[in-house]
Amino acid sequence: MKLKFSLLSAALLSSTFLLNPSVSFAKLPVAVDGQTLPTLAPMLERVTPGVVSIQVSGAKEVRRRVDPFDYFFGQPQPRSQKRQFSGLGSGVIIDASEGYVVTNNHVIADAEKIIVTLEDGREFDAKLVGTDKESDIALLEIESEELTEVKLANSDVLRVGDFAVAIGNPFGLSHTVTSGIVSALGRSGLNIEGYEDFIQTDAAINQGNSGGALVNLKGELIGINTAILGASGGNVGIGFAIPSNMMKNLVDQIVEFGQVRRGSLGIQGRTLDAGIAKAQGFDVKQGAYVAQVVNDSAASEAGILANDVIVSVNGDDIQSFAELASKIATIGEGRTVKVGVYRDGKTRSINVTLKGQGELQAQADKVHPMLRGAVLESGEREGNKGVIVSSVEARSPAARVGLEEGDVIMQVNRQRIDSIREMGSLIEDIQGNIVLGIKRGRDSVFLLIQ
Repeated sequence: MKLKFSLLSAALLSSTFLLNPSVSFAKLPVAVDGQTLPTLAPMLERVTPGVVSIQVSGAKEVRRRVDPFDYFFGQPQPRSQKRQFSGLGSGVIIDASEGYVVTNNHVIADAEKIIVTLEDGREFDAKLVGTDKESDIALLEIESEELTEVKLANSDVLRVGDFAVAIGNPFGLSHTVTSGIVSALGRSGLNIEGYEDFIQTDAAINQGNSGGALVNLKGELIGINTAILGASGGNVGIGFAIPSNMMKNLVDQIVEFGQVRRGSLGIQGRTLDAGIAKAQGFDVKQGAYVAQVVNDSAASEAGILANDVIVSVNGDDIQSFAELASKIATIGEGRTVKVGVYRDGKTRSINVTLKGQGELQAQADKVHPMLRGAVLESGEREGNKGVIVSSVEARSPAARVGLEEGDVIMQVNRQRIDSIREMGSLIEDIQGNIVLGIKRGRDSVFLLIQ
């Protein structure tokens, strides 16, 4: 009876409001019983001046599809043309004194002009300091004496369930704020970027939010909003951000060297699964299983062995081999990291000084002179195991051969390979032409080295 009475009372009350338009609503109180109502407004008032809008413009070279009649009229080469483009994104001021603004690489890619607009309406022409395509980070610089920077948080202490607030410019709607929680940590294997170690959040992220801020309730930067997962291209509650610590490691390298100098452990392996754990009698359930350690690598010099399981890096738990690869690659060469290794039923801590991928460059030279200019890694990408081409210098011998960034070399003269060592051994024994079998996206490509 009490329930029926409550429903009836609510219905009558609703009817009263509908029939009597003169009924007015009181404003929400600032406090109830002396307790201040929760609000994010004070924090946002401090932080939003540090989040900027980025407008880019430029021209992309677009190759026109070849018309068969071109060959008939003596024009066999495909034509290309410049196509003008413009775009919008977001950015975060991370150093007010230097005028540094961090954003995503895909926001400013191919841009000839970059304009940064502050919350107060001031506009600045931005200079590109440096960028890293594989991790989708770019650093810009603007000149102004009155800037507000967003303080960086330690993203390594984040927990699933922590509150998160996204600030950016979705669809050009300046300084839009959405809130949610940290839905997951260490997301990888999404094939969104080359190196993935994402924070997942259900705070609404849409087109134009890229490069914007993901902050905690203190207004500290925990991540750079980067991508969404949704069939329609809009928000479905699954968004991803680059952790602030990962971003800082990359930005520090860009500032110091003008580019990212990736760190390398020098191991091959896979994500630990229940099958491996049971077969080897491991007590741990998650981590990166070490199948092979490359000679003279950072791992071998530090004492990491095949059949080890790497369970943490600098105190942060590792859930997959891809997560390990992303963390190591973005920390930078020459840095010393503390690696947690499970071996013989015990977990021990090993300090490893990372070698750079410049040393992988030297390996490419040793494999064959015509591969000079390529950075090679043994590994797996999109289910294809072999030798991954991490990058290719323009106009280098490797570029002339036809290698492209992202290629996975899987065969040498029709013989299957899984590592740089196997590839080098095969090539060393070949007298004459060498044909590399490559997986490029969904295509199979064969390149000739004479």
